[in-house]
Amino acid sequence: MSGPTRTPQDLDTGIAGGIGESPLRPDGTLKVRGEFAYSSDLWAEDMLWGATLRSPHPYARITSLDVGPALRLPGVHAVLTADDVPGANRYGLKAQDQPVLAEDVVRYRGEAVALIAADHPETARRALERVEVGYEVLSPVTDAELAAHDTSLPKLHENGNVVRHQVVRKGDPEAAADVVVSGVYTVGMQDQAFLGPESGLALPAEDGGVDLYLATQDLHSDRKQTAAALGLPQDKVRLTLSGVGGAFGGREDLSIQVHVCLLALRTGKPVKMVYGREESFYGHVHRHPAKMYYEHGATRDGDLVYVRARQYFDGGAYASKTPVVVGNASTLGVGPYRVPNVDLESWGLYTNNPPCGAMRGLGAVQPTFAYESQMDKLAAALDVDPAQLRIRNAVAQGDEIPTGQVLDFPAPVAELLERLKEIPLPPQRESRDIRDLPGGASNTTHGEGVVRGVGYGVTIKNICYSEGADDYSTARVRLELVGGEPIAEVHTAAAEVGQGLVTVQQQIARTELGVERVTIHPNDTSVGAAGSSSASRQTYVTGGAVQTACGAVRDAVLHRAAELHGAAPAALSLHGGKIVSATAGVLADLAEVLGDGPIERTREYHHRQTFPMDETGVGELVQVQHAFSAHRAIVDVDTELGLVKVVRLDCVQDVGKAVNPDAIIGQIQGGSAQGLGLAVMEEIQVSGGEMRNASFTDYLIPTILDMPPMEIDIIERGDPNAPYGVRGVGEPPTISTTPAVVAAIRAATGKPLTHVPVAPHDII
Repeated sequence: MSGPTRTPQDLDTGIAGGIGESPLRPDGTLKVRGEFAYSSDLWAEDMLWGATLRSPHPYARITSLDVGPALRLPGVHAVLTADDVPGANRYGLKAQDQPVLAEDVVRYRGEAVALIAADHPETARRALERVEVGYEVLSPVTDAELAAHDTSLPKLHENGNVVRHQVVRKGDPEAAADVVVSGVYTVGMQDQAFLGPESGLALPAEDGGVDLYLATQDLHSDRKQTAAALGLPQDKVRLTLSGVGGAFGGREDLSIQVHVCLLALRTGKPVKMVYGREESFYGHVHRHPAKMYYEHGATRDGDLVYVRARQYFDGGAYASKTPVVVGNASTLGVGPYRVPNVDLESWGLYTNNPPCGAMRGLGAVQPTFAYESQMDKLAAALDVDPAQLRIRNAVAQGDEIPTGQVLDFPAPVAELLERLKEIPLPPQRESRDIRDLPGGASNTTHGEGVVRGVGYGVTIKNICYSEGADDYSTARVRLELVGGEPIAEVHTAAAEVGQGLVTVQQQIARTELGVERVTIHPNDTSVGAAGSSSASRQTYVTGGAVQTACGAVRDAVLHRAAELHGAAPAALSLHGGKIVSATAGVLADLAEVLGDGPIERTREYHHRQTFPMDETGVGELVQVQHAFSAHRAIVDVDTELGLVKVVRLDCVQDVGKAVNPDAIIGQIQGGSAQGLGLAVMEEIQVSGGEMRNASFTDYLIPTILDMPPMEIDIIERGDPNAPYGVRGVGEPPTISTTPAVVAAIRAATGKPLTHVPVAPHDII
């Protein structure tokens, strides 16, 4: 059910730590002190260690496979291949196209071929070397654009090499304009770079099932896919969330789940699997590389007339979230702007490159870089201020986006940019400390050849699942007396992946029930599904579920109190642990009412229904909500060496309702760091299907020294359709950062810079 949209002001419960405040995270101190238990810390008595044999080739046919030499190694308890998968040897988030273990062909470098369980991790690694696999190496498909159109290429899957092709057309496809700019833009493959590698512990159970403790983003999706592969009913596969060391989309797909359970069931012993850093790069999906052709037409006054675009997304060997990437990229491909005429086509392709899937800003990061680059190019052609051009064309509430959907909630894009422009610029460099210059302590410059640039970036991002998906979450809330004190317990399957959801659930329960002490039950599959901790959706849908379940508990409390005191339930409320009558004042303590036993309710929350697009990209309500953010970047560039120092990275974002202001600031800072990384340093180098930099030595991510000061301005324009008016927060700052930083580098250098990340050789 959909609960009522309440504001915290409607529920003055008299309890601190509710919505709109910033209570301390219950997991914060442990994480800061290094005492928090992550999934890689799991341990069990008599535990075995699992390991995965992976393909050394991007594309090859398996001609022979002999596990005998590995089985003969002392300490090895099991060696499994595709023949040992008891259920379906296929899984996938959108299409069941990926084998649990490769059968006759491998489609990417690093594909799982065999599994080993041994009594020591070193023994398992040695056994991997003894598995004898014969390969017939094939010529890999590595160019996504060619995969879309070249029918002479090998078909990597039965249905060909196109995962999804989507058209979005609006208005006149032949529209003409006074000023036209065009460009071709490419985005490199970015890694989620979470610090906690894939890990989990599987324990065989007496009922023939298995209990799995792991780090993931979606317990129920994992259970469904794992049970199908194990050939077990879902109630025999029980998952419990363990400490998650970051996710950002990279834990939506299966990694160790089926493998570790297979080994535990085969050996009858607990089995633990932990990837090393290199294997982690091979073992999870990445952000889709993209190639995008864009053309913008405008009037001489700067009004957009049309956008024409073609987008190609390299999904790698398996589908994963490629269909969703194409859906988001095509619907959001013109940005947060009024465009009367749109002709856009988007392709998601199979190749023999590493598999790509969900990553923060799914499907919006790539087109935002392209259309924002185009807006800067158009501003230069019109000789107008880039920010002012964006303001002139910004969408607002009531406008229609290219799919035909009307924005029936606040869309303050122009306000974001205007407020961003009002933030004072930092003074020109006054410090003589070389650490404040491009190149930093490497002493490459003392200011000669250093030029400052300013750039803007703004984005639109859909929130929650779209295109007809039934997006919901489940919450069980229990209110009881413990030691004479009322305590609320909240139980959901929603994964805490570092975003602070545990705190938000506590805040909602305090606000709705008026009790101070709220505990969070461990997340597991013994409660209904919550969906993935992705798409900036958990505060929306799980928050809605907790709010609705708390409302049901509160109603039960008031009905019980009404029976005890002969009052009308509608005249009663909860306030600071008291039952309060609108006419008679305080009637009783909450503890008195709970003396007859605990009250527990389970509720689902479904957001309003969305609908698929038709063949022209039109849909009544394709996406449930949109979020908006804007960045202004100030950079210093050493134009002789191509080195960049981001001096400031200011952000204005509409959050609908700041449920936890401190957490929101952290999300914006963290998201901005990932966007900065894509702008200037983060790219998995892939050549011929081979990953060349699968380590944190060679794959660089921003550190605290790379992050500049940020002025962050949060505005709250509540969405009337959402619980408390919330709007997704986590993804937008990642998306708008990248084009802002690149625009600033362009302003400093005059270079076109059509690829991210920008490398020194692009500048010099």
